[in-house]
This record gives sequence, structure tokens and C-alpha cells, in this order.
Amino acid sequence: MCASLAIVATAACGSAADTRTHIIVWSWEPSMGEVVERFERANPDVVVDLKDISGYENLNTAIQDGYGMPDVAQIEYFALLQYAVSGQLLDISDYVGADYVNFYTPGTWSSVQLAGRIYGLPMDSGPMAFFYNKSVFDQVGVDASAIRTWDDYYEAAKKLKEIGVYIAADAGDASFYAAMIWLAGGQPFHTTPDGKTVTVDLTGDEGTRRFTAFWQKMIDEGLIDTRHATWSDSWKQALGTGAVASVFSGAWMPSMLLSDVLGAAGLWRVAPMPTPDGRPTNAENGGSAMAVLQSTRKPRAAYRFVDFVTHDRDGIEARVDGGSFPADLATLSSEEFLDKTTVRGENGVDIPYFGGQQFNRVLADAAENVSVGYQYLPFEVYARSDFRTTVGKSYRWASEWQSYLRRQREVQAGMTDENGDPLEPFDDPGAKVTLRRGIGDWQADLREYGGNQGFTIR
Repeated sequence: MCASLAIVATAACGSAADTRTHIIVWSWEPSMGEVVERFERANPDVVVDLKDISGYENLNTAIQDGYGMPDVAQIEYFALLQYAVSGQLLDISDYVGADYVNFYTPGTWSSVQLAGRIYGLPMDSGPMAFFYNKSVFDQVGVDASAIRTWDDYYEAAKKLKEIGVYIAADAGDASFYAAMIWLAGGQPFHTTPDGKTVTVDLTGDEGTRRFTAFWQKMIDEGLIDTRHATWSDSWKQALGTGAVASVFSGAWMPSMLLSDVLGAAGLWRVAPMPTPDGRPTNAENGGSAMAVLQSTRKPRAAYRFVDFVTHDRDGIEARVDGGSFPADLATLSSEEFLDKTTVRGENGVDIPYFGGQQFNRVLADAAENVSVGYQYLPFEVYARSDFRTTVGKSYRWASEWQSYLRRQREVQAGMTDENGDPLEPFDDPGAKVTLRRGIGDWQADLREYGGNQGFTIR
């Protein structure tokens, strides 16, 4: 039939050959589907196979097995150095324009570089902010927006405790702890430009010691709830009921609060981070870059996508509309962004979650105050996992101790169980396990691991 046609073409008898370039992208950001649609409209010669994949175990497995690798991957700033040092990321310095240094916030721009070379472009950012339930603070007569120092925060926590409320919950979150060390001016990790020599000095670093001592005091006085792990259902419930009154978190938190604590909409507000002495400074907690994998056979198409996601106005707007906090200075300074008083939910409905506050103004200022100079380890992914087994011991002891004290009070008050029998006391959790001890164990583990991985450890 085809042969009898006047015009003979292979495409007439079947599918036309697809001459477009196909790239595989791994990303967990919810707005990425819209970004891909916009990119393909602007770049019809490239097809993006988007996979909602997160977790560095998946990436490590693909690298180890040698197949199933993406061309582009979303990688958090804390993990990017590890993959750059190990040669898994493409050096894109020659692709990037000279003006890019002035396009992004200083903190995010410094996070995608190693030895003056660029291994990704900033996708979003996580400057820290103080998210708090205003209605709960009002009950104890505390203006949380006026909290500027750690001492202010401590005094507010004591007042909240009087009504049975914790100012925060922390069951041992490595990303939070690292961010607070950064905010305190700590620099416990250093890596030489060649990535081969690493300094691990947690026990001697002043910022680490400062935050550890402060947080230990908060835990010792029962001001921090150490039972609820961040993002657990019990943690979300505690935020929703007001049993936990605030969170130190990254600027991506508004969309997470809307998703996880919808019932508290209108009650929460945002303020700058309290600092040790009240002077403005800040740290990053979270945030990601888009990076091209060294193994890609399509580096130019892969970079075009990375550039669209992170540098093109259309790509950035799609992600910001979906709740991403931007890393570029233009968006952070735009009146449309700064004037926002609502957070858009997954159903497209805009919710005044922060009671009409122009919360992005606080978050944009937070981004400007992020200090530079903090370095992640070239094996940070392992370090954060190891935090749970070292420093995490002190949190588990504190949780058991708090439970022990509560049960002691209940027994002394003559309380009974559901069968009417007197409550039995809990076993004493034994000798105190301090954060300082956990930090020492963490340091020892990191030095041993780094040495075993071939790094020179100092």
C-alpha cells in the first residue's frame, strides 16, 4: 500500500524516527512537572523523562551498579560536595556565564562550588527563620516577634512551660543541628581545595560548643520536647494542637506547614532567627541544586535543562508558584513576591496561613543575612546518618529521663491506669548522656570513616 503512494516516506508507514534528545531527570520537587512542560515547549528538541526519586541510597546504588543513572539530579547542598569530590558531578564552570555570581544569593552560590569550580546551579534555598504559633505565645504574654537573642528565646520557653507547652521539639535532627552550628558561627569542617584533606574539629570549634551548651541547657530544663522526631505524625499533631509552639526551619517551611498543619492556618507567624547575641546573622537549612552527572552522554542538553530550572525566568516562576523558596536575587527583591500574604495549597487555593503577614519579606531578609564560609564534609551524607547513632543517644536518654520524671509525678499523685490499678514507676534511665559526649563520639566516628575512605584527616 505504502509503495503505491506517490510520495514514499518511512514516516508514512509507521512512527517517525524520534531525533530529539532524551534526558533523565531525578527530582522530588512537586512543581517539577510544570517546569518540564514549560521547558519542552521552549526546547522542542529535548524530551525530559522525569522521575520522582529522592534519597541518596538510590543515587549511590545507580552509581555503584553503573546503570539507571540520571543525566540530571536534584541534590541538596549538604550532599553536593560529596558527589563533586568523588567525581560524580560534571564541572559546569565553562557553561556558566560570568554574571551568574550576581544572580544568586551568596550562601547558595558558595554551596555549589568546590575549589573555584562550579558543580551545579542553585535551585532553591533554605535560609532559617523562626516560625511560631502566635496564639500560644499570646497566652503567656510573649511577643515572639521581639525575640532577638538566645536568652530571649530561653525566657520565652520558661513561660511556655508554665502552661505545659514546649517551645520546640527536637529528637535529634542532624540537619537542624548543623544549621544551628552554622548560625552560631561554627566551622567545624574544612576541606582543602583538592578535596583530599579534611579537618573535623567538632569538640574544639567555638560555634559548635556554644550551641551545644545552649541546647543542653534547654533540654536539661525540660524546655525542648525530645520525644517527637521531626516530620513524624506525632510531631505534626503537636504543632497542630499547640503543644509545641514554634519551629526553627528553612524558608521552604510555609508550604510544609500548610500541608502538615492545615488546622492551624491563620495562627502562625514568621520572625527572624534569634542569634547568640542578637546581631543579625543566619544559616541555611536545606535547599537544593540541580546538577549534571559526570556519566551523562548528553551534557549540553542536560545543562540546558539545569539552566532553565534555575536561571530562566519561566522555570523559576513555575517553581516559586508551587511553593519553592527562590535562590535568585531578582525574585527575592520583586514586589510581587515580597507582598505575598498567602500560601498556595496543592489544590491551587491560596491560604492566608500567616494571618495576612507579608512573610516573604522576613524570609528574604533572612536570605541576605546568611553567612558564608561554612563547609560541608565531602562525606556529609554519611555524617548525617551517623549523627543518629552518636549524638542521637543523648536525645534518647533525655526522652527517657523526661518520661521517667513524668511517671514519677503521676505515681506520686496517685494516678491509675485504664484498669484502675496504681501506675508503676519507670526504670531510671541511668547515667546522663550529654550532647557534648555525643559530639565527641560523632567526631571520632567521622575521623575514622574519613580515614577509611582515603581522606587525610586532621
